[in-house]
Amino acid sequence: MQPQAYQMGYDRAITVFSPDGRLYQVEYAREAVKRGTTAVGIKCSDGIVLIVDKRVSSRLLEPASIEKIFLIDEHIGVASSGLVGDARSLVDRARIECQINRVSYNERIDVEALAKKLCDHMQTYTQFGGARPYGTALLIAGISDGECRLFETDPSGTLLEYKATGIGIGRNAVMKVFEEEYDYEAPMKDAILLGLKALHDATEGKFDVNTVEIGVIESKTQQFRKMTKDEVASFVERFEK
Repeated sequence: MQPQAYQMGYDRAITVFSPDGRLYQVEYAREAVKRGTTAVGIKCSDGIVLIVDKRVSSRLLEPASIEKIFLIDEHIGVASSGLVGDARSLVDRARIECQINRVSYNERIDVEALAKKLCDHMQTYTQFGGARPYGTALLIAGISDGECRLFETDPSGTLLEYKATGIGIGRNAVMKVFEEEYDYEAPMKDAILLGLKALHDATEGKFDVNTVEIGVIESKTQQFRKMTKDEVASFVERFEK
């Protein structure tokens, strides 16, 4: 049997392992994430920063219509890479989980608990026939008990916590910058500039104020918010100088 034909028997069904222990459909979903736009998350001394490249592919496109950073709850934000529709579905589920927790326990949901719930949900789609894995990865940033948390998910349901990380097509370039220059003690403004530098390297300099979106959680307010276009522009100008 030819090697390609041999593989085809295993990559058509999500529930079948290949002889070498691989789930090809999950690996293909990871490839969908790797082809997505770059997103970075950075913990710093006074909060967390999420930065995404929106990769505007046409001058006819309205950049504001591309949403890659989402408010989940007042203390949690998410950045996505991969299939946008899949990301929106997970974001809706995350928002519902946050509201269920408020109604049931009259308190904000723990960031790690939410991340695990989402990953448990994503993992179930690797076990049933007739469904496909989510073709998206998320950076989940939030504050619980005064502590900043940053989690990365992938289509298999794997959950990892990072000080700084990136997802999408530019992940390797982003991680190289972070490995060399990341400093947890740096203030938020320096973390944003570092994130822009990493994004600049990942996109080979092809970004401007219209293609960058920034979300932040400040430790003192414990509130997630997206920066305005003017705020983003000021940081992009400082970086370019």
